[in-house]
Amino acid sequence: MFAVTATQTDPDNPLAGLTLGEHPEPKVPDGWTTVTVRAAALNHHDLWTLKGVGIRQDRLPIVLGCDAAGLDEDGNEVIVHSVIGTGADETLDPKRSLLSETHDGTFAERVAVPRRNLVPKPAALSFEEAACLPTAWLTAYRMLFEKSGLEPGSTVLVQGAGGGVATALIALGRAGGYRVWATSRSEAKRSRALELGADQVFEPGARLPERVDAVMETVGQATWDHSLKSLRPGGRIVVSGATSGAVPPADLNRVFFLQLSVVGSTMGTRDQLGRLARFLEQTGLRPVIDRTLPLAEAREGFSAMHEGDVFGKIVFTL
Repeated sequence: MFAVTATQTDPDNPLAGLTLGEHPEPKVPDGWTTVTVRAAALNHHDLWTLKGVGIRQDRLPIVLGCDAAGLDEDGNEVIVHSVIGTGADETLDPKRSLLSETHDGTFAERVAVPRRNLVPKPAALSFEEAACLPTAWLTAYRMLFEKSGLEPGSTVLVQGAGGGVATALIALGRAGGYRVWATSRSEAKRSRALELGADQVFEPGARLPERVDAVMETVGQATWDHSLKSLRPGGRIVVSGATSGAVPPADLNRVFFLQLSVVGSTMGTRDQLGRLARFLEQTGLRPVIDRTLPLAEAREGFSAMHEGDVFGKIVFTL
């Protein structure tokens, strides 16, 4: 079958290990099944894998991709939850992994997954839209509606508008009744954030009209100081990643008056993914898709993400 794989890692030139071509059919352990992939979404996780982050060298070559929507063996339309683990909350399993870390991922014609990882796809969502949900949108959903502790009407600052999680945070925050502010270095991305539903946008580090109830932090080093200074006493910073470098040590004088909630890279549970899909179905909200490409043209999508030329999600179709 055709697949997109990581055959080597290089922190300085990650695309050197990106390989497109034939790959063996997936092996199906007991309790697992196969999904015929119709659409799969690109994440920073895939680029980090090519850089050698979070992947053992003895796992190479490995099929990339965490997210997918497609057809199960009975022809049902499904969304693939990419956290491989056990228990009621698989994200708490100390042995958990994501597709494309230990097991082959979704950038292929077919992918093997545990049966428990399949979520029915609402008919109202296209395969391309549904494929955006399991990583970026589920992370944003959990950040806002589980970890922030906020009521509708609260003010939320989203750092780094443009990426998949940040655009999801803006759209979900607007739909959930929050007042959403966003930052970006790019004037074009600030304008897009306003179109998406942000109430106000700012340059990075800008002084805000008032302190916010919560900050959604996905950038890390470049925005961390601004996140601390922008938060009201008793507010909360919700962290799900650090694309610009590790989060620096906090100013203890300020941390004493705030709360820190770390989502991590494990997104959410299968049940939360199902609720997220229903939320989009009920509200009419849809993921922002930057571009849709055939899987055979995946290199173009990886290059765009590597260069930061993205607003929303890049989706590959089969």
